[in-house]
Amino acid sequence: MTLRPTQTAIRCSAMRGGTSKGLFFLEDDLPADAATRDAVLLAAMGSPDPREIDGMGGAHPLTSKVAVVSLSSRDNADVEYLFLQVWPDRPEVSDNQNCGNMLAGVGPFAIEQGLVPAGGAVTPVRIWMRNTQNLAIASVQTPGGLVCYDGTARIDGVPGSHAPIPIEFADVAGSTCGALLPTGNVTDVIEGTRVTCIDNGMPVVCLAAADFGLTGQESPAELEADDELRKRVEAIRLAAGPMMNLGDVTNNTVPKMSLLSAPAHGGAVSTRTFIPHRVHEAIGVFGAVSVATACMLPGSVARDIAVLPDNLAGSTDVEVEHPTGFFTVTLEVTAAADGAVRVTRSALLRTARLLMRGEVFVPSSVWSPA
Repeated sequence: MTLRPTQTAIRCSAMRGGTSKGLFFLEDDLPADAATRDAVLLAAMGSPDPREIDGMGGAHPLTSKVAVVSLSSRDNADVEYLFLQVWPDRPEVSDNQNCGNMLAGVGPFAIEQGLVPAGGAVTPVRIWMRNTQNLAIASVQTPGGLVCYDGTARIDGVPGSHAPIPIEFADVAGSTCGALLPTGNVTDVIEGTRVTCIDNGMPVVCLAAADFGLTGQESPAELEADDELRKRVEAIRLAAGPMMNLGDVTNNTVPKMSLLSAPAHGGAVSTRTFIPHRVHEAIGVFGAVSVATACMLPGSVARDIAVLPDNLAGSTDVEVEHPTGFFTVTLEVTAAADGAVRVTRSALLRTARLLMRGEVFVPSSVWSPA
């Protein structure tokens, strides 16, 4: 009698990317069939279980994420990146949004895995983001041909300092919804509340915190504990979904709902973001890009609140405040004669760190490759 192994070992790396954390896999190491792949990832993370006690998940959406990386056949990209959100509280793996925080780990991972050769002190990695079909370029420090994780760059929401990873995006406007302003309007009234619906890398609904009787400085825990607020925000989100070309978003993670208020610490605007049912301890990368972009649009909910320089032509740094600090988004904009604003470049700074490299085990009953 031949005994078969009861667990399957799969190569992976655990990495922090920006203010998120998760598992990074080479695509070839996972099942080709999406349903089997998702079952493997649920088992690897220990989902569904709010504690994810039987897996590698961190019991929070921000720490239950997966990046799948592969070589790209595209002329303009080195590697391809598929982001998958593994939900701690339900047996679901979602690919209907991007994650710019996990994106920060893709360049270092690709170099560590030999997909991209290190070249000089800094290695640019061209990353095709499959979720949104857009290109990002991450500049990774590689002195001596090795990825460097130590440095002086600090990002709010992450303790300590690390090597900087600047990331520049090609045109991501409308990457999910089909247009920067998916409803065709700078503002709409949804469920009696004035909003701005925008997609510059992430579908976001911008709302004025004051319209909900809030200062905008409440903690994520306070907002999550307010059942009436959550119901009202969710009602707006569900109504906004079809208007933003997203269809029924009942079971979707987008659009994100960002409550905006005047800056409290010298930034441009203060945010509290539902993602969509928990409140982010910081703010997502593309969520910050979309909010910063909304700040540039005359007549938007965000522009009415934001504190910005008088001259917005050229390159502008928009400091987006969040519960644990700031997120700086660099936008390059051009203004048309009719006053319309076009964002021609988005860039930001993130950091990442390799935490562990080895194998994750899942039950062979979930997947037992030949």
